[in-house]
Amino acid sequence: MKVKQFVVFGLGRFGMSVAMTLSEAGYEVMAVDKSEEKIQEISTVVTQAVQADATDLDTLKALGIRNFDVAIVAIGKDMQSSIMTTLLLKELEISYVVAKASTDTHKKVLEKLGADRIVSPEFDMGKRIANNLIAGNIIDYIQLSHDYSIMEIPILPEWSNHTIAQLDIRAQYGINIIAVERGSEVYVTPGPDDILKEDDLLVIVGNNRSIQELEEKRHE
Repeated sequence: MKVKQFVVFGLGRFGMSVAMTLSEAGYEVMAVDKSEEKIQEISTVVTQAVQADATDLDTLKALGIRNFDVAIVAIGKDMQSSIMTTLLLKELEISYVVAKASTDTHKKVLEKLGADRIVSPEFDMGKRIANNLIAGNIIDYIQLSHDYSIMEIPILPEWSNHTIAQLDIRAQYGINIIAVERGSEVYVTPGPDDILKEDDLLVIVGNNRSIQELEEKRHE
């Protein structure tokens, strides 16, 4: 199976974190930034690190951007560069463009340009923490190592009203269910005959690649 290829534009704290996490998870990653210092900092971690201006169409073509499956525009403070880079990537028909928005206006422009996913890291993190506090969720994400993590996820719609044994989740997806959260109740070490319900949250442990594949399937 072909390894998914990512390109990350902008190596601020967000871009650097995204690029390093993807690389450590085993994916091919190209990191692009104007700063030579930042490129040197990440060069030993990612597949390729390039000092370049992402707002130049010829430069993007020379980098072979069309070969990448996902492009992440992590340019935050320079709104003009962020918008121009996103525009060029869509013109080059990159299949999936993720763009970071720093303001509501920035977000609206990125939406107009057709960015496939827009993230606002500070806002999203604040919302996630608040929702977890409100819902009393027991866990969100814990990285055990570079290879394994514990994560809380909603069930896939097709899993509803099936037993864990019927779904054969461990064999099919390479993960183990260590708890099921249903409303205010938490069921630890559920048995093979336990039936999953529509609004269940699962606490799973598994290889980061397996968890990533499951997350991609959940968002299909």
